[in-house]
This record gives sequence, C-alpha cells and structure tokens, in this order.
Amino acid sequence: MPEFKPDKWDFRVFGATADGREHVFTWPDFDQLPKTAALADFHCVTRFSIMGNEWGGVDPAVLLKIAPPDPGVRHVMIWAEYGYSANIRMSDLTADGTLLVTELDGKPLTADRGFPLRIVVPHLYAWKSVKWVRGIEYLLEDRRGFWEERGYHNVADPWREQRYSYQEEPGEGPP
Repeated sequence: MPEFKPDKWDFRVFGATADGREHVFTWPDFDQLPKTAALADFHCVTRFSIMGNEWGGVDPAVLLKIAPPDPGVRHVMIWAEYGYSANIRMSDLTADGTLLVTELDGKPLTADRGFPLRIVVPHLYAWKSVKWVRGIEYLLEDRRGFWEERGYHNVADPWREQRYSYQEEPGEGPP
C-alpha cells in the first residue's frame, strides 16, 4: 500500500482538457472541494457484492466544472499509484452515485480500501473503482486500462456479467 504524504500528494486532471492545460490539486486543495454522499453497492468480479455502502467524497461533476474536458471526450482513464489504471466511459464518470471517495460509512477510508482517495463507480465491477487515485486523463479515444489489457471486459457491467474481453460485443472495446 502506498504511503500517503499530504505535502507531496497531488491530483491531476489532464489529457484532452478544454483549455489544453493540466490541472493540479494539492491535498489541501482537493480536501476543500465540496463533498457529497451516495448509498451504493459494491460488486466484485469474483462474484460477491457488498450492499448498502455509504460512500462520501467529491462528485466528479465538481472537477468537470473546474477542469472541463474537450467536447470530444467520451472516455477517461483513472490513474492511481504505481501506474495502475482503469478506463471508463464519460457517462460512467458522470453517472449518479459515482464519487471520488474519501470516506466509507462516515469514516475516512483505510489504507487497504484506498486512502486517501479512490473512485467508486457502483454500477460497474469493482476493478473500475480504483484505489489510491491520483488523476483523471480525458481521452478522445478509448484505451484499455491495467486489467482490460490483461483480458478483463472493457465495460464491466455486473448485471450483464461482463467479466472478460472475449465477451465484448462490437463497439464495447477500443478501436
């Protein structure tokens, strides 16, 4: 697990931003962003779910206002410590319940759950809910993240049991 050093930690929004710039937030900057809560389930690809989690954190819409994407952006890559990544559609980032999470059930995240920051995309399998998040890259074209490059499904809808890339229908993966 990565060691959190608040004086060195930053969060970046980059890639195809509307203004062409990289936007950098220090921990104090990020921690001051408006917070919200969402009650949502958590679905693991290994066939278990944890129901009714109370997640607290920053709605991605807040960042989209501060650091808007280019109008052509349809996907994002979520970047984490050690170069780990997961790609999601922009519609997943902006979906109800998706949060950049700092709390679980009213308490700060623990290190093993992603402290200080993870994304939670409750309507997708949990590998898309990346721990130890450090940035969002706006993409003009879809690109596979860490697990997707290793054979996991590009979309990851648990209700459609989208676990593996061989299950992808045309249009569900990068060109």
